[in-house]
Amino acid sequence: MAAPDRMNDLLAAPNPVDGDVRHARRVPRSRGFVAALVVGALLLVGGGGVAAYFGYRMSLEGNMEQLDPFAEIDPSTRPSAPPVEGPTAPVNILVLGSDSRISAGDPTAWEAGAQRTDAIMLVHLAADRKTAAAISIPRDSWVTVPGYGEAKINAAFSYGGPGLMIQTVEDLTGVRIDHFAVTDFESFMTLTDSLDGVEITVPDDAGGSVRQAMTGEEALAFTRERYALANGDFGRVQRQQAWMRAIVAKANNSRSDPLKMARFLEAITSSVAVDEDLTLDRIQELFTGAGDLSTNDITFMTAPYSGTGRSADGQSIVVLDRTTFDPLMKAVAKDEVPGFLEATPDAMDVLPAVVQ
Repeated sequence: MAAPDRMNDLLAAPNPVDGDVRHARRVPRSRGFVAALVVGALLLVGGGGVAAYFGYRMSLEGNMEQLDPFAEIDPSTRPSAPPVEGPTAPVNILVLGSDSRISAGDPTAWEAGAQRTDAIMLVHLAADRKTAAAISIPRDSWVTVPGYGEAKINAAFSYGGPGLMIQTVEDLTGVRIDHFAVTDFESFMTLTDSLDGVEITVPDDAGGSVRQAMTGEEALAFTRERYALANGDFGRVQRQQAWMRAIVAKANNSRSDPLKMARFLEAITSSVAVDEDLTLDRIQELFTGAGDLSTNDITFMTAPYSGTGRSADGQSIVVLDRTTFDPLMKAVAKDEVPGFLEATPDAMDVLPAVVQ
C-alpha cells in the first residue's frame, strides 16, 4: 500500500487515462452501473485492499454527482420496505446505462424524449452479503409506465427521468428500489482503461473459446454491438453483463496495485450519478459488508421473457414471461433469490461462461 501522502497525490493528480478524457469533453455528464457500475465495479469488487482507499476520500467525494430521484414519487405507491433495516438489510439498486451526456442531476438540462437507457439492471445484494444478483431488463420490454400507459420500459427515462424510471420498475417488479445509479456509455471506456483493459471469454474459430483482451474502446464496441448477433438485443445484454463480470474480476486482481486502484476509483466516482443517500459512507458500509463477495457469488441474468412481438401501434417489443418473471421478482423482494434459482435451474437466462 502506498504511503498516505503518496496516495493523496495519486488521487488528486490528473489521471493519464481518464482524467484528460473527462476534462477534454467538459460537457454535462450522466453517471453509474452496485454493486453494478458503482456496486458491480466497486461494492462487488470485494477484498479489504480497496477499502483502505476510502481513507483518501476528499478528492473522491468531490467527484460524486448526486440527485434525489425519489422525491417526486408518492411514498404511498411504493412497495413496502423490508422489515429489517440498517447494515443487515437486503439492498436493491437500479442501475442504468444511458446514451445521453445530459446530467442526471441537472433538471434544467432535461429534455423530454432526448434521453434513452440502453442498459437497465436491477442489482440485489442479499442481507447476508454472501450473494448478489444482477438482473438485466431488456430495454424494449413492454410495460406500463405510470401516467403514460403501455410503452417500452426505456421510454420511462425519456418521459420523466430517473424518478419515473424508478416508479416504473417498482410497479413492474414489486421490488422497492433503495438506490439509483446512472452512467453514460463513454464511461465503459474510462473504467476499462483505468484497469489497463479487461479479458472476456469469447468463442474461437475452432469451436472452443479464448480469453480476449480488450481496451476501453474495444469493450465499448463489444457491449454496444447487436446487429451482428443472432439474438440481437438479448446478446447485447449478455455482453454488457460479461463486461461487468470482467471489470469485477480485473479490479479484484488489481487490489495490490495502488496506482491502478487509485485510477479505478477516480474513474468510477467521476463517471456516475447516484441518489443522494448513496454517499461514500454508504458505499463503504455496503462494500465492507460484501467484502468477501467474488464473481462466483454474483449471478448475472436476463429477466425472463417469452419472445418478441409488435405493439398495437407497430413497435418492436420484448414480451416478458410473467409466469417466471413475477416469481423471480417476489424472490428478490423477499431476499430469497438463491433458493429460487436452485429450484428453477432451467427457467433462467443466466450469463454463460462464454459470450457470443
